[in-house]
Amino acid sequence: MVYASLPDWIRMDPLELLQEFVSIPGPPGQEEAIRAAVAAHVARLGLTSTEDAKGNLLVKLGEGDPQILVTAHLDEIAMITRSVRPDGRLSVTSLGGLFPWKLGEGPVQILARSGPLDGVLSFGSIHTAFAGSTVRQATSSGLEWEMTEVITGLSDSDLYMAGVRPGTRVVVHPSRRQLHRFGSLVSGYFLDDRADLVSWLLAIDALKDAGICALFAATAAEEVGGEGALFVMNGKGPFDVCIALELSPVVEDAMIDLSDQPAVWVTDSYSTMAGADLDLISEVAEECKIHLQYQALSRGGSDASCAASHGLCGRPFTLGLPIDNSHGYEVMHPGSMKNLANLTVRLIHRLSGH
Repeated sequence: MVYASLPDWIRMDPLELLQEFVSIPGPPGQEEAIRAAVAAHVARLGLTSTEDAKGNLLVKLGEGDPQILVTAHLDEIAMITRSVRPDGRLSVTSLGGLFPWKLGEGPVQILARSGPLDGVLSFGSIHTAFAGSTVRQATSSGLEWEMTEVITGLSDSDLYMAGVRPGTRVVVHPSRRQLHRFGSLVSGYFLDDRADLVSWLLAIDALKDAGICALFAATAAEEVGGEGALFVMNGKGPFDVCIALELSPVVEDAMIDLSDQPAVWVTDSYSTMAGADLDLISEVAEECKIHLQYQALSRGGSDASCAASHGLCGRPFTLGLPIDNSHGYEVMHPGSMKNLANLTVRLIHRLSGH
């Protein structure tokens, strides 16, 4: 059987794409900028994309009614404003699984209605013995969002005029969105799921002329419960198969190597793969000459597993890029993006009977 695979010469450089995508903010529910960037690359491949009411970007390949859905999510973990204080500082909390100690103090960007504003995520000063101070509380009980604030340098009336209110998103500042290469690895914020968006595009490029019917969705609001994928599947599904391109976290209770070899989630907080599908993905990995890694995650969920738990897809596959420091300053092997794309392409061929 002959498969379409990734060409030796790829029109899109994976690391250049990754840097572009990491540079663009996309908190849950406000993914317009990153969605437009991905759509522009789809158009450069000569394909048409559409946007649904939830903010998902959809690319249909082939003719007919697709029964295979392939997802990678657009959104990143972020902060959301809870209140604007009289002194012009913001009270914020997590939007998605973000912990304040994963970011540390530093510059942030407030996505105000009038345009982005700069601020600084602050945990306060250490030169105090006051029991109610952040530093004293964090020393004994850990750092929580209630102990943090964003210093804006503006008055509450200035912020009101700029359209800052409860619900305004706060994201990592552009100055902190540069990739860093060291040794054989690359690091940066939001490799989850921007690196998977790269693999998603590479897979589309490899399959666009293969005559296979499949729907590719760059999904919105995955970090807050897989909302985008559930919207797609409720409207266009259910699907026989959902392949979610994700991270595979390096964790002590489901250890994998931080290498260029992708992983598969055999189980997570929402769903467990069928034994026959585990056999299938193992065979596909062998055909790709990939040393597939297997993870039984004690915590986590993907577009595929969340959808399976709602009865919206029959066969969930979650394929992941090995990533350390998940939901923080993440670290990965840059070669894993191409390997994940190749694994995805060949799996789709097998599932389609081509």
